Amino acid sequence: MLTLLIFVPKQPGNDIDVYLEPLIDDLKSLWVGIKGVYDAHNGEYFTLRAALMWTINDFPAYGNLSGCVVKGYKACPICGDDTPSHRLKNGHKICYIGHRKWLPINDPYRRQRAAFNGKPEYGIPPEPLTGEEVLHMVENGDRVCWKKKSIFFDLEYWKYLPVRHALDVMHIEKNVCDSIIGTLLEIPGKNKDGIAARLDLLNMGVKTDLQPEYGERRTRLPPGPWNLSRAEKREVCNSFYGMKVPEGYSSNIKNLVSLQDSRLLGLKSHDCHTLMQQLLPVAIRSILEKPARYAITRLCFFFNAICAKTVDVSKLDKLEEDVVVTLCLLEKYFPPSFFDIMVHLVVHLVREVRLCGPVYFRWMYPFERYMKVLKGYVQNRTRPESCIAERYIAEEAVEFCTQHLSDVSTVGVPSSQKMGVSKPLSGCTNTEEVLPYIEQHMIHIRTAYPKFRKRTKWLQDKHNSTFIQWLRFKVQSELEEDNHGVSENLRWLAAGPNMAVPLYRSYLIKGIKFNIKAQDDVRTTQNSGVYLLAHTMQVASAKDKNPILSNMGFYGVIQEIWDLDYQKFTIPVFRCDWIDSSGLVVDELGFTLVDLSKIGHRNDQFVLASQVKQIFFVDDPMHRGWSVVLSMPNREYNDVIGDEVLGDVIIECEPFTRGMPNVDTFDELVGELGGQNIRGFGHKTISAKNTGSD
Repeated sequence: MLTLLIFVPKQPGNDIDVYLEPLIDDLKSLWVGIKGVYDAHNGEYFTLRAALMWTINDFPAYGNLSGCVVKGYKACPICGDDTPSHRLKNGHKICYIGHRKWLPINDPYRRQRAAFNGKPEYGIPPEPLTGEEVLHMVENGDRVCWKKKSIFFDLEYWKYLPVRHALDVMHIEKNVCDSIIGTLLEIPGKNKDGIAARLDLLNMGVKTDLQPEYGERRTRLPPGPWNLSRAEKREVCNSFYGMKVPEGYSSNIKNLVSLQDSRLLGLKSHDCHTLMQQLLPVAIRSILEKPARYAITRLCFFFNAICAKTVDVSKLDKLEEDVVVTLCLLEKYFPPSFFDIMVHLVVHLVREVRLCGPVYFRWMYPFERYMKVLKGYVQNRTRPESCIAERYIAEEAVEFCTQHLSDVSTVGVPSSQKMGVSKPLSGCTNTEEVLPYIEQHMIHIRTAYPKFRKRTKWLQDKHNSTFIQWLRFKVQSELEEDNHGVSENLRWLAAGPNMAVPLYRSYLIKGIKFNIKAQDDVRTTQNSGVYLLAHTMQVASAKDKNPILSNMGFYGVIQEIWDLDYQKFTIPVFRCDWIDSSGLVVDELGFTLVDLSKIGHRNDQFVLASQVKQIFFVDDPMHRGWSVVLSMPNREYNDVIGDEVLGDVIIECEPFTRGMPNVDTFDELVGELGGQNIRGFGHKTISAKNTGSD
């Protein structure tokens, strides 16, 4: 980082290669190899070699480092000369539409005219240029797509890399989210709709029923598929305003909502990430027509899938097909001005996942957060670079010295507040030591009650009600024998816990904070939702005598937290209100809906804290009284409390569904042309002084 501290009043732009020369020299040395490096583990010397795989930057810096053009007709560095671009005459900007060329050659969308740009599509997707082709074009003076020869081509292996500069999913996701939110809520500066956008539709000969209607004092814009009424805007903002998320999930969504103006303000990169991953599809469930709403939901599902912690390579082709269809749907139901270069780059993200692996290894979250650390070093604002350099060197020197001292914590690495709860046992009936006794008890019940040997449900109920007492006598009888083999943990388990049980309002389990419902009611966060996947018996009715053993999910809310004291160890358990099966529905998009007022399983409310997963509930704007179940990001315990750079940015969220919403019925809703207005509320009015381009 110190070699990249540039002491100039403004950014160097394309001249950044001058400042990168020391870095390139080091990379060349690493490629040749540095001899005499000592391996402390094996106790031998070896030759150290390393290579730079790719660079990660936001899109303007992408152009500065790679030398490619990132504006204008050829702004896509992957499509190059074949970038699907179109200049909007009234909007005075370049839009990037034409994603139908990525569809199969016989796809019906290719033949539709008025639904898209007024023309059929017969083109084929462009092939990305190899590094050797790019180097040949730059050296031969091609200045259409390339501004300069990148200094990274001085590395002899650079031209052979399939991906030399990676697209940053963090910035792409944020810009796409800003465009969607800004267009739906008509936020000034981020709204892609306006009089100029409607006139561009008229010039293209599509959606002519949406052209402006000029009056003496005002200009009226007919509502398009992307427009919301005032009531719908308030409904979306109220949905966001009422969302309470778990601690550490995101910032307080309530603080980002302006109910007075019906807007979302101050969205940071991680806020946009949480919106696109889970919250936005829930907030728009009751607004927009189904085609436009499903198009936005499909795009959110795509970002949810592409940010996954693990990637199934066999599903990448299907995911790429889905995102192409999603972009085509957005072209049908959104104005051309919506499609800036960031929206177009979405079509190339699956390609980079296929070549480079999971997204969280190569997005800018760790670098952006480390930049905050570096900015914290600045004490003298007139010399920020010097402050960063001095503090960085001082911290590195102190950290090096502490390696020779024992029991001394390093400087600059804060101790984590998320301390896990030790759990030597996972519970009475779930340890390997207890499993043999469970089998013996079931045999004992079948022998003692031969008439009920075939009634599985009765045997299970009898086992649940008598096992603890039977285990106590069984262990006591074995302890009286010599060489009994009963472990210390099993002896304390059989003796039972202390009858004086402490209750807690909050508890930390594996770095995750759980609260009781009463605690959540007075806080701005929600940490009381839990999900349990249990292998249990399922019955068709109360009279069913032949239940089926299978996995079944249970959703609940923590009411009490007990800490059972077994003298030598403690086991935390939750007393929960579990949702009855009649209050559980899964809709066509894969959303799980629950009615929190329908409580069931009152005879079996307790669960081990180690067995549940934290979830949270968001009020469903479509069905009053119901809530949508959302999951917490899948973070490992070591990722939460460790000092790994990547551990803080593995923010994968569990997907709603394994597939995309079906689009076969969309054309039935909007007609073959797809250009007719299907909105039902009143016109949008703009004063005459705002009739310029947006």
